[in-house]
Amino acid sequence: MDRDRFPSDLLRDQTAWYLTYDELAHASASSQTGARRRLLELSRRIAGHSFWETPAGTPAARVARKEIARARTEAGS
Repeated sequence: MDRDRFPSDLLRDQTAWYLTYDELAHASASSQTGARRRLLELSRRIAGHSFWETPAGTPAARVARKEIARARTEAGS
């Protein structure tokens, strides 16, 4: 799946999801609330994105989107 086939806001939110998840994994117990809320909001936006209602929104596309976003977090973009 080509990264250009995904809407930029969907890739941005998935990348932010991974960054927030990593932040949550390393946060102290007293500072996790904000990250948890952000993770839930990002999850809602990703799952409810209109892209998934199009023919391109296949299960394989969901996996590809995650792989692209994870690579972006590892590359620091």
